[in-house]
Order: sequence, then C-alpha cells, then structure tokens
Amino acid sequence: MNILEIIAKKRDNEKITKEEIEYFIKGYTNDEISDYQAAALIMAMYINGMDEEEITNLTLAMAYSGEVLDLSSLGSVVDKHSTGGVGDKVTLILMPIIAALGIPVAKMSGRGLGFTGGTADKLEAIPGYRTGLSVNEFKENVKKIGISLITQTGNLAPADKKIYALRDTISCIENIPLIASSIMSKKIASGANKVVLDVTCGSGAFMKNKNEAIKLAKTMKKIGDLSKKETVCIITNMDEPLGEYVGNTLEVIEAINALKDNMKDDVRQVVLELGAYMIKLAGKGDNIQENKGMIQECIKSGKAYEKLKQLVKNQGGDIRYIENVELFEKAKFEKQILAGKQGYIEKLDAGEIGKVVCMLGAGRIKKEDKIDMEAGALIHKKVGDYVENTDKILTLYANNEEKLKQVEMQIAKAIVISDKRNEKIPSIMEII
Repeated sequence: MNILEIIAKKRDNEKITKEEIEYFIKGYTNDEISDYQAAALIMAMYINGMDEEEITNLTLAMAYSGEVLDLSSLGSVVDKHSTGGVGDKVTLILMPIIAALGIPVAKMSGRGLGFTGGTADKLEAIPGYRTGLSVNEFKENVKKIGISLITQTGNLAPADKKIYALRDTISCIENIPLIASSIMSKKIASGANKVVLDVTCGSGAFMKNKNEAIKLAKTMKKIGDLSKKETVCIITNMDEPLGEYVGNTLEVIEAINALKDNMKDDVRQVVLELGAYMIKLAGKGDNIQENKGMIQECIKSGKAYEKLKQLVKNQGGDIRYIENVELFEKAKFEKQILAGKQGYIEKLDAGEIGKVVCMLGAGRIKKEDKIDMEAGALIHKKVGDYVENTDKILTLYANNEEKLKQVEMQIAKAIVISDKRNEKIPSIMEII
C-alpha cells in the first residue's frame, strides 16, 4: 500500500477502503507519513467529502490509534459533549447534577482553541484543581465520589490530536465528515457506552445554520449507532453567547451561581434538555419532563452544589473559592459598551464576541498560548431586550489596557439594535 496512491484516489473523488484509511492513520500516528502528505489527503477529504462508510472507518481507526478506556467497572457511563461555543459552561453545571443523581460521571474534556472555550481551561481557573490525572486515579475518583472531570489523556485517540492540529493549520476545520469523526473517535476511545451531544448552531459555532447542524448531528448519530454507542443529539442556539459570562474564571463563577439556583434562562433550558436525555440514557427515567423536574429538585436541594464542592476538593482545588466567588482574581481593567441608541437588540453576534474575548487573552490563537483566566465579558442584555441610549450591553474585562482599546471597533460589529423586536431563536432547536 502506498500513501501517494491513497492521496490520488481521494483527489480524484474515489472512495478509499477501510484498509487504506487504517494504513494512513497508523502511518501518520507513527510519523511514517509526513505532515505534507497527511495535509494533502485531508484537503482531498475536505473538498470531495466522504460517505458514511468512509467516515465510520476513519472514526474507528482514529479511536483505536491509542488507548481505549474500559469504564465497564463504573457501571453505565453516559458522556456529554459539546461541539463548542461562546460562554458554554454547561459541563461545569450539568455534570455535578448528573453525579448527584447517582449516575457515574467520568468525563474527559478538551482545551479551548480560538474563540471556543475549553472545559479543562475553565476547571484550571479554580486554584489547585488538577485536570491531569492518570487513568487509574480518574476511575478511582468516580468510584469514590461518583464524578471526575479531567483533561484528555496523552494516548487517547492520538491520531485525532495530530489530525486536528493539522486541520487547524490548513483551514480544514469546518467540515462535517472531519468534525464528526474527530468528536466520535474521542467519545469511543474515552469509554462511555452512551453519549448525549450538544450540537451548537449559529455564529459562535462551527455549524452556522440549522441544516448544517442537523446534517452533522445525523452523521454523528449514525457513527454512534454503528459503533454500538447509543447517541442522542440536541441542536442548541449559539447565535448569541450562552448565559451571562464569557471567559474562564467568569464562567466558573456563573456555573457556581447556577448550582445555587441562580441560572440564566437560556442556560437552564440547555442544562435541563441535555440532562433529561442523559438521565433517560442512563435508565433512570423515560419521561423527559419528569427528568427535568428531577434536575430542578437536585439544584434546589443543594445536592448538586455540594457535589461540585466534593469534586473540586477531591481533585486538589481550593473549595473556599466555590464557597465565596469574591475570592477569585479579577481583571485589572474593564470597559463598558453602551447601546448608543434606543431600540431592541436584534443581534449579539457570538462569533464576534468570542473573537474579541479571545483577543483580550481569554482564548488561544496558537496551542502554546497562555490563557488570561480573568479576561472576558459580561453580557448585560440579550437578543430581544429593549435598550435606552445609555444602557450597558457588555462589559469587557482584561489585564492589558491596550488590548481593550484595540477591540473597541470590533465589538461594535457584534451588536445590532433595531426599531422592531424580532422573534428570538429558541435555545433548543431540534432533537435527533
């Protein structure tokens, strides 16, 4: 078998076989195939597409390119994954709830790249919290307290790590077969036997419109079915940032407040919907509305908040910060963005706001960039809200005053105010 022949086949829009895909994945993972050859094949996949069989074969080859976790000793583990967004702190809120309801939570989360945040980075905003645990410690934590949230282990789907990094450098990110295989290879390798996927849709997501999001969701569900992983996809709105805060420390604070039953409506809708299906897949309740009631009660009783404290303490974090969010470091500088006119918020572009927050230091442009945990934004108004001239729309936070000045023109592009109130897109757009 020859990598040049495989590249030529895909270049000419021919189907490549399971054996050819496995040859490519093994060779690239072991550094026997060069970056430029891999880039050529990935670009051909991007341009010419892949059928269901090719996507599934690529997914499985990447999943089995390294360690595949066996979590069977923990019982029925239901994983949750988001395709990424702006202000998406759902994992921080939902997973302690699920664990408090007696469903084991063994979750590996990624880091942020670009304007989409990463759960692992947010967890590390809590002083002392350890995300880099061994697999044995990870499992023992779940057995001990029912929950562990860590970053991905070094040898989990290593082919996906290499290919994802390469895709980022050759502008091959926004592609349904490549996104679907990347996500599902990690889910298969991470050991959960059931998966709920939050497929974000809008300006702050990879999928910009509902049709694209539905196509991605159906592709991932098909991979899940073929891999014997029961999968539910929930398409959620990411045209405006989710919740009140964007930025690592700020989103941790919002998550803590949410578990104290102070939750924004859009966040609540997403948490309840995803959580209700996680409960259903875990075999703890078939009625979605009743499951939502269980979640609400778990929050009101304080059990979910206590589970968060237990998680943080167990992984070396300082729970004083959970008990008193005023202890978190704050950014040195802030800038308020005012409406400047009367009317209704027609648009709060999540993508533009995410880019601005990233420029302020809350995200990475390159993988090696160091994150400013305190940088971010507070969203005072949401789409559909009426505003006066002097009303605050956003407050931006940064530790670099010059960066605040630099983003002033760009943040203006994110906000549209009109005379007429438009229909707001619901938080939950479709369930597949």
